[in-house]
Amino acid sequence: MRKYEERAYHSMGRDTRHEAIIHLVSKMREVSVQYLVERFGVSEATIRKDLTFLEEMGYLVRTHGGAILAEDRNQEVPLSQRETRNLEEKLAIVARAREFIHEGDTIFIDSGSTCRLLAREIRDMTIRVICHSLGVYEELKSAPNLSLFALGGSYRKDAESFIGPIAVDNLKYFQIQTCFIGAASFNDKGIFAAQNIIEAQLKSEVLKVSQRRIILADHTKYNTFGFSVFARPGDFDILITDRKFSDRQREILTKLGIEVVFA
Repeated sequence: MRKYEERAYHSMGRDTRHEAIIHLVSKMREVSVQYLVERFGVSEATIRKDLTFLEEMGYLVRTHGGAILAEDRNQEVPLSQRETRNLEEKLAIVARAREFIHEGDTIFIDSGSTCRLLAREIRDMTIRVICHSLGVYEELKSAPNLSLFALGGSYRKDAESFIGPIAVDNLKYFQIQTCFIGAASFNDKGIFAAQNIIEAQLKSEVLKVSQRRIILADHTKYNTFGFSVFARPGDFDILITDRKFSDRQREILTKLGIEVVFA
């Protein structure tokens, strides 16, 4: 069986090998270049090209001599499914978030279903919007009085967003007055997380360069698992959530210095 498996690996095409590498990294959490060379029967240069490509796609993070998992694929829900979940709560959150935006502002809107709804909410405003989300871009590209700027980067299909070092580096060209960041999860310690390390890095960098920092997250994200931390108490100013988030939960976060605004 083992020999048959090895022969199958050796005959793989590039796309099939990429899927197999993602599967191995998801299972093992970390792999070395040498292990992958032996496993797939290809050259070290080929494996390094594979890892570079998969890092650009947001599936893994290169390390010295190998790679680690960039996202928990078991936890990640496709964006198309997330867009219809808790829609009433998300609409209330974005309506409240709009109150923090004023004509002439320069804002950043993150990726994710709630942030896309926020983009839809502000199409009639005269503002400047920086984004890395294809969904946000689609919502705003025809807005008549709005100036739209895209960070660029490597396109991550699952999240419909552009990520990576190009996106992070391009932040230096903007002065952001208010950023609106989505979250996959947050907990009673005030830790906010994404399911992808590379997306989390971009969120963290946006928080660092923004004057006012707002996180949008509905109550279902509370005390759920998040793969990669992007913010802790002190890294942002306001959490906007819905009224199904209890007063007791709000009190816990308030004691950590987090301002919680109900939609």
